[in-house]
Amino acid sequence: MKIYTVGGAVRDRLLGLPIKDRDWVVVGGSGDDLEKLGYRQVGKDFPVYLHPVDKEQYALARRERKIAPGHTGFAFDTGAEVSLEEDLARRDLTVNAMAETGDGELIDPYGGRDDLENRVLRHVSPAFREDPLRVLRVARFAARFKHLGFGIAPETMQFMREMVGRGELAELTRERVWREIEAALASQSPEEFFRVLRECFALQVILPEVNRLFGVPQPEKYHPEIDTGVHTLMCVQAAARLTEDPVTRYAVLMHDVGKGVTDRARWPSHHGHEELGLPLVREVTRRLGVPTEYAETAEAVCKYHTLQHRVLSLRPATVLRLLTGLDAIRRPQRFERFLTACLADARGRPGFEDCEYPQNEYLERMLAAVNSVDAGELLRDKPEADAGELIARGRIEAIRRAKAEF
Repeated sequence: MKIYTVGGAVRDRLLGLPIKDRDWVVVGGSGDDLEKLGYRQVGKDFPVYLHPVDKEQYALARRERKIAPGHTGFAFDTGAEVSLEEDLARRDLTVNAMAETGDGELIDPYGGRDDLENRVLRHVSPAFREDPLRVLRVARFAARFKHLGFGIAPETMQFMREMVGRGELAELTRERVWREIEAALASQSPEEFFRVLRECFALQVILPEVNRLFGVPQPEKYHPEIDTGVHTLMCVQAAARLTEDPVTRYAVLMHDVGKGVTDRARWPSHHGHEELGLPLVREVTRRLGVPTEYAETAEAVCKYHTLQHRVLSLRPATVLRLLTGLDAIRRPQRFERFLTACLADARGRPGFEDCEYPQNEYLERMLAAVNSVDAGELLRDKPEADAGELIARGRIEAIRRAKAEF
């Protein structure tokens, strides 16, 4: 029985990146062999075992063959005669199909090291086309390694287009799709994930609401990039510079989806796109099972982002309605995410990448003014008064004073 480090740990070590997780493959052994050594089986689809001390994952080397549609439609052979090269052959990309012995010897039967040096994401074999999830995984790796100069091999991109064209992405469960989206949102260059999906025609399948934005014009006076889809990806890129939070980045991705369904006769104007976008955001939530905090933050940004852009000129009562709509008093983290998303929207334009955005500091001050209002003091000795109206008046007055001092 021989044990090798495989996959991402080998790749990241060669790239000089921190190794977060380490996976191992066992060649020439069996589940019984591992269990006798104290390993505990956790895999259902194929045998994976946890080390008795460090709990790292050890998988038996395996062959696989396609027997049914979809990501899970494979039969596995984990016999002791399966070689390391056969196990590596079933992996998606050459840069993920390398192994290392305990004393550091690199085993690289498919040219992964050369592809690392040349910054190429390339499939290992034509069997790549058998798993539709790999379309999303390659896009995610492109997003993760864009800052290092990686690109996708043309022949791999062609495979991805063929898989999309055959309708295979429809076989993926929404849980797997969302997991890849969420991981991409947390990557170094999340906008690249969506750009790659558009290039291989998968964005139309996964997120048609975002794909529809490409080719939709905006007023050049405010948007030198003109194209709404281009603007959206620039905003996601700006968000990635501002925060590592995937919830905020997702809200930025979705903020302008309403522009894809506004009255074409009135383009490049998009009056009412905020409200038009809300049903689309909710449809994505339903279709992909988007977690609540992602969904609610995206709805808040979609509905209120243009109000925040104009906040310096809003009446105090309207500012209070904005803060109330954002539930800013009770949900300070969501409020901060909203502010960051609006800043990303403002900076997601050519020439505006570092623009000042006083609106955020202004709204923070208005929220502080609202929070300074003592509701108990306002209601003292007024048992017959309408409490809600009295508190609202007190908060509006506090906003008025803060506005005058800004």
